[in-house]
Amino acid sequence: MITTVVADGKNEYEFIDLLKKRAQNSDKNVVPIVSEIIENVAENGDKAVKEYTVKFDGKAPEKVEITSDEIDSLIEKCDKDYLETIKKAAANIADFHKRQVQQSWLTTKNNGVMMGQRIRGLKRVGIYVPGGTAAYPSSVLMNAVPAKIAGVEEIIMCTPPQKDGTPNPNIIAAAKVAGDRIFLMGGAQAVAALAYGTESVPKVDKIVGPGNIFVATAKKLLYGTVDIDMIAGPSEILIIADKSANPKFLAADLMSQAEHDRLASAILLTDCEELAKETETELEKQMTALSRKDIIRSSVDNFGAVIVCSDMSQAIEFANELAPEHLEVCCENPMEYVG
Repeated sequence: MITTVVADGKNEYEFIDLLKKRAQNSDKNVVPIVSEIIENVAENGDKAVKEYTVKFDGKAPEKVEITSDEIDSLIEKCDKDYLETIKKAAANIADFHKRQVQQSWLTTKNNGVMMGQRIRGLKRVGIYVPGGTAAYPSSVLMNAVPAKIAGVEEIIMCTPPQKDGTPNPNIIAAAKVAGDRIFLMGGAQAVAALAYGTESVPKVDKIVGPGNIFVATAKKLLYGTVDIDMIAGPSEILIIADKSANPKFLAADLMSQAEHDRLASAILLTDCEELAKETETELEKQMTALSRKDIIRSSVDNFGAVIVCSDMSQAIEFANELAPEHLEVCCENPMEYVG
């Protein structure tokens, strides 16, 4: 059951310490394993990647790269409403990121000295897309669409095959909208293949995208050999809500990150005890119908919390202390607190 805490200036900060330590022991165990994988892929290329694919994913695909004809055939298996949703999401993402584009500039001083900045996209970027226990087409769009807008010439996408060695059609449909070349490989071995290049996989300039602790560790160890977006820890969400919030929506949003993995954290801060209880009830109700309910259960039991605060100022103080990956402000007057 998710932990319910009444904020008293102590309990909630003990909980923060728990969250910060939750991945440390795992890191120590994972580094030697990932280091061996990276070394093997660097030395043996495709052969090593195939061996790890069989070991970790169950079966290696017949061909590591998916052709354009195969992509079209896979997309035909997708739900039509889903395909429309993907296109709409890509358009929304593009609209947002077009506003962030930086421009090159040049200025000349009176003494003839020229100064400026040249903005251009990287030649080739690798995007890692989870496809094992959690497959997120949104990961494709949120990484590939901005990359194209930034001027990246070529996108190389890697995603693990399903247990039977075939690609996930929903992932491929998203890639069709946003990407260039798609390879069926996952885990630390895929990150190493992108960093060093193999007989089949081209070497990239940068690797982006989320993944499990093995993927994150591989990116960390390979930083310097290749550029990366960031070293991401276990996923986390924190919601600040007042009595105006809908507990059904709060529960769904908490689970949106809790479902990622067992180390994920989902926290609700509220000054309304009734809302806290209603959200807990909704969590129990909604998770029973989900395919990833066991992972959600483990996540909320160990690293989830509903914290009842004395007022919104206390909730905001706690949120600033934790500085979560994802923060939602679900209040009647959210702009009052955003600053």
